[in-house]
Amino acid sequence: MGRDPSAGAARGRTAKPAQRARPRRYREVDVARGIAILMVVLYHLVYDLDNFAGYPIESTSGFWGAFADTSAFAFVFLAGLSLTLSHARASEAPSPGRPLFLKYLWRGARIFGYGMAITLVFWAFDLGTVIFGILHLIGLSIVLAYPFLKLRSANLVAGLSLIALGIYAQAGDFTANGAAGILLAPLGVMPEGLSMPDYRPLLPWFGVVLLGLFFGNAVYLPWRRTTPSIALPYTSPIAFLGRHTLLIYLIHQPVLIAALWGLGLISPGS
Repeated sequence: MGRDPSAGAARGRTAKPAQRARPRRYREVDVARGIAILMVVLYHLVYDLDNFAGYPIESTSGFWGAFADTSAFAFVFLAGLSLTLSHARASEAPSPGRPLFLKYLWRGARIFGYGMAITLVFWAFDLGTVIFGILHLIGLSIVLAYPFLKLRSANLVAGLSLIALGIYAQAGDFTANGAAGILLAPLGVMPEGLSMPDYRPLLPWFGVVLLGLFFGNAVYLPWRRTTPSIALPYTSPIAFLGRHTLLIYLIHQPVLIAALWGLGLISPGS
């Protein structure tokens, strides 16, 4: 019997490992995230001009105070929405041998660690105290949100309840001293005597994350599964920013301050 020449060739070839499909991107979400990070950068520019360059801008009250809360709301809401997209992708193509919770635990710990790095930088340069800023919030929320990833109406109820509790806590002006103030700060109890330029406690802001989860599970994903791709012309640069929001958030303040210093608007000792 003649030997099949293709058999030797097949034995000589090394099978290529299957390539993992790239995760599906939702362009409109990237655009929304891009707009949110641009709002954050704009607000921090105004804050820097007020606090470091001496411009007479009320950056923490009035219009700009509301603008800061609006940009934070968009950023945190979209973090919740993005968790539903991440969970949907993971459910469609689970990683063998790796519990899904560990993925969210690692991601949350990493982002929380970035928040702690910002805490140290603000402390080292005497720029104020960041006990529980927006990165601390998002990092911890990624872990806390795990039991809520599949829920719909329950997320709406829980989210609105936590927001109401947070508003009540702020209206009550609850404060605490010393170590108790630091430990209770993530729950919305203000430490006395501390200037906190970035403060987004779990109450009410984890409620905003849950609203993002509700919207993603109950509205966005069901609609997106029945809707073809949406044409969004002239949005590629904004979508690019939306795909790199964490990096932009980490570097934008040093870049802004360096630019203002280079323009002579602030001095090195400001």
